[in-house]
Amino acid sequence: MSAVLTPGGNTPLTSGRVTVEVAAAKALDVSALLVTASGKVRSDDDFVFFNAPEGPGVHYSASGITVDTAQVPPGIDKVVVTASLDDPAATFAGTEPTATVRDSATGEPLASFTPPRLGPETALIVVELYRRGEQWKLRAVGQGYADGLAGIATDFGVSVDDPGPAAAPATHAAQPAPAAPAPAQPVAAQAPAAPYAPPAAPAPVQTPGSPVYGNPPYQAPAQPPAPPSPYQNLPYQPPAQPPAQPGAYPNPPVSQGWIPASVPAAQPQSQPQLPAEPDSWQLAQPAPAAATPPPTAAAPADTGGRVTLDKGRVSLTKGSSVSLVKNGQPLLTSVRMGLGWEPAFGGRSVDLDASVIAYDKHRKELDKVWFMNLKAFDASIQHAGDNLTGAGAGDDEAITVHLQSLPAKVTALVFTVNSYSGQRFTEVAKAYCRLLDATSGAELVRFDLTHAEPHTGVLMCKLVKMRSGEWVMTALEEYVDSKTVRGMVKAGADALR
Repeated sequence: MSAVLTPGGNTPLTSGRVTVEVAAAKALDVSALLVTASGKVRSDDDFVFFNAPEGPGVHYSASGITVDTAQVPPGIDKVVVTASLDDPAATFAGTEPTATVRDSATGEPLASFTPPRLGPETALIVVELYRRGEQWKLRAVGQGYADGLAGIATDFGVSVDDPGPAAAPATHAAQPAPAAPAPAQPVAAQAPAAPYAPPAAPAPVQTPGSPVYGNPPYQAPAQPPAPPSPYQNLPYQPPAQPPAQPGAYPNPPVSQGWIPASVPAAQPQSQPQLPAEPDSWQLAQPAPAAATPPPTAAAPADTGGRVTLDKGRVSLTKGSSVSLVKNGQPLLTSVRMGLGWEPAFGGRSVDLDASVIAYDKHRKELDKVWFMNLKAFDASIQHAGDNLTGAGAGDDEAITVHLQSLPAKVTALVFTVNSYSGQRFTEVAKAYCRLLDATSGAELVRFDLTHAEPHTGVLMCKLVKMRSGEWVMTALEEYVDSKTVRGMVKAGADALR
């Protein structure tokens, strides 16, 4: 009976020669990469596809990818099978492909896998065949890429001649940046030029609120006297404060209009989601204090001085945080938390387990994902499967979180590692966690344990959703005595205080 796998699930291969077939309602191109323990190919020759159908122990044909595990070189850690759409304009949305792994000699199906809930992806890592000691195993992956087969190949170290598909995300990411400078260039060039002040023709071209263009024409014509007239009608014309307030606030009549007692005191309480505005109304009276904190202070206050992703990968230390924001926009895509460790000192293997606990805004546990429960919230959180030894390079266990699909009630995630085999962390080497972009595979944040304590569990990090919608990652490194995540729930809630 063939095994039906879910994302992250694995099963032993009972045949030394297998064929991986990938079928979908749309035309597909199937390929394979021979990957070393470093996570990269040795050369472009390790990329097997329709134009290069032969690799060591791996063969491409119209029926799929055939792998003869006995012929795969010892330096190859795994064979990654991918699928990309033949139509470059199409996506996998509503078209989930099914991979069937068969015994090449008998045609008997050994396992099958259909990834759930695909969307804008144009290429997909479907499954991977990997070594575990002397045995070969099959793992269901289902990781999507929005930049096509070129994106997958580039991530695994293959040289791609055609940068078109791989460059697409960079083009989209760069679009917001030019948008801001674009209007600034004509303004900066025209502001010093005096010829545009006298004529009325440039007025439709420039934005009426532009301070650079608007100031010169308003000094000479009869327009400047007009604005003071509404100010004289306000109850604040006798004091000397109104002239200072227009300098601090662009719209004095509006901001001053909220100061009188005509606005009930209860009104700010009826709109708790806008705490910044009541503060600015109160600060409207003392002009010197109002010039510093108004609207611009709100944005940096939300990040609390935390580091963002704008300068690339961030390395955290215990207690430090990084805001998952890049180019001013929150990262709301899928992320993967990879956790790794080395076998215990002296060569004895350690069975560590990576898990994640989801909490609501009251720090109440909603669910937890671990080796006994590989997914939660309709697969918005997925565990890639259990590793019993920590042997091999790269992440030993991984948990993928689709941030955009999490229910609104999930406001915090705490990632833990537990020693199921009972050894203390003083017997574990090089434990770390890292956050990756699940689409591109790029490492965003890394946190290495700098010391170990004689306990069987550790809270590695937490992801907390801010009121602005962004997520903030904080390194914890807090030790607890518990062999499984079930004993970590209270400690995780305490870490959210």
